[in-house]
Amino acid sequence: MTSIINEMDALTLKSMDMQILSALETNDPLYMPLVMELKQQLDKESGEVVIILDENAVPSVDTRVIINISTSKHNACKALLDQTSAHVGACCTKLTSYGNTNVLLIRNEPQSAEDHIEIRVAILGNVDAGKSTLLGVLTKGGLDDGRGRARVDLFRHKHEIETGRTSSVGTEVMGFHANGTPVVELHDADALQRKVSWEDICQKSAKVISFIDLAGHERYLKTTVFGMTSALPDYVMLMVGANAGLVGMSKEHLGIALALGIPVAVVITKVDMCPPHILERTMQQVQKVLQSPGCRKAPVFIESESQVIDAALKFPMKRVCPIFQVSNVTGQRLDLLRMFLNVLPSSQAQYAPLRSGPVEMPINDVFSVPFVGTVVSGVLKSGIVKTGDSLLLGPDSLGQFTQTSVRSIQRKRINVACASAGQSVCFALKRVRRNQVRKGMLLASQTSTPPCAYQEFEAEVLCLYHTTTLSVGSCIVLHASSIRQTVKIMSILKIDGPERRRSVSSPPMDDAKPVMRMGDRARVRLRFMANMEYITPGTKLIAREGKTKLVGVVRSVGNQGFATMVQQSHDEVHNAGAWHEAGNKSTHLPTQLSGAA
Repeated sequence: MTSIINEMDALTLKSMDMQILSALETNDPLYMPLVMELKQQLDKESGEVVIILDENAVPSVDTRVIINISTSKHNACKALLDQTSAHVGACCTKLTSYGNTNVLLIRNEPQSAEDHIEIRVAILGNVDAGKSTLLGVLTKGGLDDGRGRARVDLFRHKHEIETGRTSSVGTEVMGFHANGTPVVELHDADALQRKVSWEDICQKSAKVISFIDLAGHERYLKTTVFGMTSALPDYVMLMVGANAGLVGMSKEHLGIALALGIPVAVVITKVDMCPPHILERTMQQVQKVLQSPGCRKAPVFIESESQVIDAALKFPMKRVCPIFQVSNVTGQRLDLLRMFLNVLPSSQAQYAPLRSGPVEMPINDVFSVPFVGTVVSGVLKSGIVKTGDSLLLGPDSLGQFTQTSVRSIQRKRINVACASAGQSVCFALKRVRRNQVRKGMLLASQTSTPPCAYQEFEAEVLCLYHTTTLSVGSCIVLHASSIRQTVKIMSILKIDGPERRRSVSSPPMDDAKPVMRMGDRARVRLRFMANMEYITPGTKLIAREGKTKLVGVVRSVGNQGFATMVQQSHDEVHNAGAWHEAGNKSTHLPTQLSGAA
């Protein structure tokens, strides 16, 4: 399947390449085949395309367009693309140049405040790694003073300001114009004085990066896991303090990102205060862990703009792991990190086929707003919602869904008329009280087949870490989408097949109940202990109780599939992010992530 996709991408890129060369020969800025091809490429890539001009370029299968053209014709090609882009409502900008290579960015001009490209980036890392401080520097326009000034405006609670530690799921936005420049520039004194609002940023932006600021302290691990599973981040930035290294919760967070199959970039902070030999040791440690069998990443230390472009365009493939070394006090290499975020491809294109389907939005937060009513937020997984639409809300304590309607819609604190799949949105609901809604509930469209809640389901899981054993009757906390609830293991079933040699540990006697140990895989039947929930096959899950961790994927719900074991291929399980093979040595992942020095 992957080879077919690569061949299709190669054909598309070749077509775009040939259309540009043909337009140059005809000297026609409105060469219609090129106009149509550019418009199709922008639609395919969610509104932006990176073009590489290089006479010695090597063909690529990522989102870039390669044009093999002599250096003497680069200016003519840029002028042609300027006019063609303007004709389709886009902006063509020269991002950078190195050697005989020029990099161009073509991005759609937004037609309205809500018409922007959206990317969600989760910020992870150990406590005191500088997560909130870096976000404050990137989003507010000023460097830090070394004592946490940049992070103060990001905190939501008084105790966070007093301790300097995040304890909740915070959100900040960073905008880029169509020409690729940040809406809030670094060292922007005016932005610092007037505190630019989300509305101002989004109204000027063609691309918006939504940062999900998560807690680093072990005490708030459940909040961090909930943020990772419910906010559906496209990418993860793992913060590592240069003076501390990859310690504490950093390894835990890296394991969560790997289990969910989310691409990871590493940002080493505080390089200004770290002795060179300590920084070198930290870099070696990070590289060792990323290259371990449990991670299987290809670390790339970013030191130039050419590396930024290459790493950003290959980043969605999940193999490349760019590593940045920055300082929030001196601003060292923050420009490279900003360029990386600017070029980062959007994943909105994968939601395009889902927009014609029924509405599904798991609720990850609930508010009660004066003079507005009950407001819910989440990521719209499928469908299109307009103001006034009637939806179903549930399940309640009895597993039932009730009817409601949408009073108003907001994206990034801006009122919009509609929302489509892949967007982070807030809905104000009619005829719903605050105490009727909880996190984990679902908003769904009214169809001939109404949504159904279940008390039990089956999942294929891998036990990453546990000090003793898990058996029938054990209770653990489950995170799946926006669901966070205690589940009980009702049964443990062995998985047959040559690719699952490490299955549930064999009991010493036939009448003994099976148990799971660290590194074991099993198909388990789980039961929600409190409320019935809406959960679907294919949903990725993380279960924990203290340091107990199971990662896996839901295979069946209700009673379906209980009697029949369904053989799943190794590639399907790996692509789902349920667990990562390491040469059939499944214990490498917990070893590297929980005990690497």
